[in-house]
Amino acid sequence: MFPVATRSSDLPLYGELVMAELASMSALALSAAYRARELSPVEVLGSCLERIERFEPKVNAFVVLDREGALTAARASELRWRRGEQLGPADGVPATIKDNIAWHGLPTRQGSLLTTETPAAFDAPAVARLKEAGCVLLGKTTMPEFGWKGVGDSPLTGITRNPWDLSRTSGGSSAGAAVAALLGMGILHLGTDGAGSIRIPASFCGVVGFKPSYGAVPSYPLSAMGGLAHVGPLARTVAEAALMLSIIGRPDHRDPTAWNEIPPGFHEGLDKGARGLRVGCSVDLGYAEHLDPEAISGLRRAADRFHALGAFVEDVNPELDDPKDVLATLWEAGAALILRSFSDQDRSRCDPGMAGAAKRGEEVDGASVIEAITPKRIALSAKLNQLFERYDLLITPQMATTALPAGMDTPPPGFAARKEWGTDWIDWSPFTYPFNIAQLPAISVPCGFDREGLPIGVQIVGPMRADALVLRAAHALEAAMPPGAIDKAKADLLASF
Repeated sequence: MFPVATRSSDLPLYGELVMAELASMSALALSAAYRARELSPVEVLGSCLERIERFEPKVNAFVVLDREGALTAARASELRWRRGEQLGPADGVPATIKDNIAWHGLPTRQGSLLTTETPAAFDAPAVARLKEAGCVLLGKTTMPEFGWKGVGDSPLTGITRNPWDLSRTSGGSSAGAAVAALLGMGILHLGTDGAGSIRIPASFCGVVGFKPSYGAVPSYPLSAMGGLAHVGPLARTVAEAALMLSIIGRPDHRDPTAWNEIPPGFHEGLDKGARGLRVGCSVDLGYAEHLDPEAISGLRRAADRFHALGAFVEDVNPELDDPKDVLATLWEAGAALILRSFSDQDRSRCDPGMAGAAKRGEEVDGASVIEAITPKRIALSAKLNQLFERYDLLITPQMATTALPAGMDTPPPGFAARKEWGTDWIDWSPFTYPFNIAQLPAISVPCGFDREGLPIGVQIVGPMRADALVLRAAHALEAAMPPGAIDKAKADLLASF
């Protein structure tokens, strides 16, 4: 058991809450309780760690925990709050880091047996910003090997399971982050998204996952996937994701591709609602096929909610050509770059899909990469920019299906009422990668459950740098969901473990 400090005599019990319930409080509620000296960051850390001890053996969301470091940080935060010297609203809030993001003193394993236990010599920009904000970093969360696919298993850590149904995948590649967010094993969770890796697990697990505009969050080292890869938050609520983005979006000179300007307070102004917004609603973006009818039903629910909130909602067909070839060119070239220094014998220890992607990437020529980066990406961006001249936002299903069986890259024939599925994992995630290619802000918000009780997400997309607007609309949609329905389902889930 992690050693948790006892309560100080001048810290009253927070209502009737017991330790196990503290980790269910929002980041902003924790901040208010710290300010009122009703709670201590040490107590909240203890609650999160109790949950980790309870849930982790079943779900496998963590690569490593930094127990001693977390306790040291929580004690320092407690002292700052006592002195009125807190570093901001996230001071003392527990957070986790995806295991492809450097954290000084801990290894960066990236789900691969080819990596080592050598500790990182520096903090990545987002990690540094979280520390500067006083967050209590708990540990590093699981991911598929080098983040190459959208499900939650790797040769290094095995399968990360979906808490709603342990026979299903968590989604990926920010697999452990989404599971930890759902189960209260930390409050704020740092992920990355190169083709859906924040939004896929957020949708499968029923939490919020936001891929900001490219450059909104500095990154270092830059991903081998180049401009496809975004750093962003996962959390239980939109407000928490917005708070986290306000922190991690601050400048860092190491990333010359980032905006590197002081961001707005994304967690402020969320309550402006959706009235008057022009919302385009697309079922298929012009190319997606064989969708689970319940994914479409989720989209329709979201459209009805926006309409009730006073938005102008209209069905739209962007008539996009499937940009999967653009993704494949850049993704596979990046995979080849990652494995370039490893021998065939080393590669035999890789996830076969990762090794196969790298092999194909070796055949990609430089002209094809330039074509994907410039004319093809620009053509897609121009078409979407044209759409955003008519609409403030675009909503789509987040996924073509709910969570797949665990341990599979593609579902079996007949899954989700589809006779056959493609051999590529991206075939069941047709709504994610266009917005990585175009580098636009996109968020996954829970919008109900399917017939098997698995979460369904809806995606809200905005034009470049309209991150605050996307978050505002997502917050309005979240608040408009049936009162307590999702919260009750989550409470029932926690009680069942």
